[in-house]
Amino acid sequence: MAIPDFQTLMLPVLKTAADGGEIRVGDVVDQLADTFTLTEEERAHLLPSGRQTTFANRVHWAKSYLSKAGLVELTRRAHFRITPVGRDVLKAPPDRITIRFLEQFPSFKGFRDGEAEMTDTADVAEVVLPVTESPLTPDEVMRQAYLRIEASLAEEILQRVRTGTPAFFEKTVVRLLITMGYGGSVTDLDKALVGKSGDDGVDGIIDQDPLGLDRIYVQAKRYANGNTVGAGAIRDFFGSLNLFKANKGLFVTTSAFTASARETADRLGTRMVLIDGIQLAKLMIRHGVGCRIEETMHIKRVDEDFFD
Repeated sequence: MAIPDFQTLMLPVLKTAADGGEIRVGDVVDQLADTFTLTEEERAHLLPSGRQTTFANRVHWAKSYLSKAGLVELTRRAHFRITPVGRDVLKAPPDRITIRFLEQFPSFKGFRDGEAEMTDTADVAEVVLPVTESPLTPDEVMRQAYLRIEASLAEEILQRVRTGTPAFFEKTVVRLLITMGYGGSVTDLDKALVGKSGDDGVDGIIDQDPLGLDRIYVQAKRYANGNTVGAGAIRDFFGSLNLFKANKGLFVTTSAFTASARETADRLGTRMVLIDGIQLAKLMIRHGVGCRIEETMHIKRVDEDFFD
């Protein structure tokens, strides 16, 4: 089965504490993984940060929301226990505890409305946390929003590259490779560009290492979306590589490669990497080529060691 969302986990989390004793969150994670018969792959699935499993993260969020409603109380690091309010809920439990169900409890309503205030300083800061009926945890909502923003940026970058000149595209590809650590510094950009009439089908020559002991030969094709690169173009590039006695080639396009093109590249004796438009845009974003950081957001968590 799929990894349950955090709202689905709220009632099971509450039930694990039904005996009234203090319970360890890690034990709850293991117990509920068995209850939901998660596979080893589902149990091991990590968040993008790689620091916590997705299932453990959702159990923690379920516990956190139950705490905001006063159904459980946090006792010490990674431990909690059920409250009298929580025991009352279990006397006649709903089929499923959801955010809407928790809204009946005053403490949760205050949490939802952002009424909690931090008064440690002279200034009063309202803590406003998102509470929706989404099955996603707040950090999952943020990650999805980030992915949507990045996908939109990638499409815009690709459109800009497609509307530029072939020379601009070739320069962009070489600049990207230099930024990724190939070919020295940006000052070597013009030296790496060789695309012109009579270039024998090679647009750029990049040093793979600082000493120039090995080289990568680049072909850059600026095609419109839908105008795919076929096997013939791959064979032509392979012929160009042979003229240079090259053993490594990089073919970059703003469109896509046909299945036969990729099969042809795999069969040829020369090592050839194919980068399509989507991959190109993602690499440009990752390495800051053609885009820049507008805002940085940091997601922070409680430092449990501090409170020990």
